[in-house]
Amino acid sequence: MIKLTSLQGEEFFLSADLIEKVEQVPDTLITLISGKKIRVREDADSVVEKYMEYKRKIHGFSEVRNEQV
Repeated sequence: MIKLTSLQGEEFFLSADLIEKVEQVPDTLITLISGKKIRVREDADSVVEKYMEYKRKIHGFSEVRNEQV
């Protein structure tokens, strides 16, 4: 789950597995796989970063680094 903030300023947790699409229009609009849409205060890039961080944690990956071997 990722922690987000509603437009009214209330924090809530959203299951990242339910996210289908994230748009910046101009508010951040999250479309869930059910078709429900949620507007949040965080910008789209922040939502995507939270999503990626969540996925890394649950799959046991550490941060990927671009290093030459």
